Amino acid sequence: MAKIHYLQHVPFETLSAIEAWGLKSGHIFTSTKLFQNQPLPSIRNMDAVIILGGPMGVHDDKLFPWLVEEKLWIEQVLKQGKPVLGICLGSQILASVLGSKVYKNSHKEIGWFPVTWKPEAKNISCFKELDSPFTVFQWHGDTFDIPNGAIHLATSDGCQNQAFLYQEKVLALQFHMEATPESVRILADECENELVDGQSYIQNKNQIINTTQYYSAIHHSMENCLNYLFSN
Repeated sequence: MAKIHYLQHVPFETLSAIEAWGLKSGHIFTSTKLFQNQPLPSIRNMDAVIILGGPMGVHDDKLFPWLVEEKLWIEQVLKQGKPVLGICLGSQILASVLGSKVYKNSHKEIGWFPVTWKPEAKNISCFKELDSPFTVFQWHGDTFDIPNGAIHLATSDGCQNQAFLYQEKVLALQFHMEATPESVRILADECENELVDGQSYIQNKNQIINTTQYYSAIHHSMENCLNYLFSN
């Protein structure tokens, strides 16, 4: 049993399928809702951390002043060697804290798109059995450089750097394998203004919501990643 603390940036991006895994596995979740200006807790009181997504960017400190404290707090978490999972914005924050550049990608990538696993990913237990390409749910406009010392795990046609693993304990995923039909519908409602027609890597709202055949596979992969990070 692990005490896992998660950082939530907006009301509509939640643990989603991760919550069901935690309940099944007997883990305990606590949270900081940064959008409510809740204070960050002592790092001593947790075993691991999950950093969720959000529509803001890593460099939006003036719009969201809590980002400054969050990044400093995550830096301390990493120094203590605790396992960390970063999803979407969370992955970009991890890249930034680890000294890499985070910047606008050439394309926004929104919808169900395949990623291709790098050969190095097949050496990691939670990725070795996955199909390649592997279709995942994407919603991001920024990207990152792979930090020094990290393993580049995945790429896609729309975004070269999709995931990395750092020191076997820090996993960054641009994509949302925690997504559920409900969370996807809510995100499509909340961020519908980003669904611009005629873009190569932006699907329309109906296509995003009505694509349901990939949930089983992404949830299985998400559970494998969570067990790899938090159950060893």
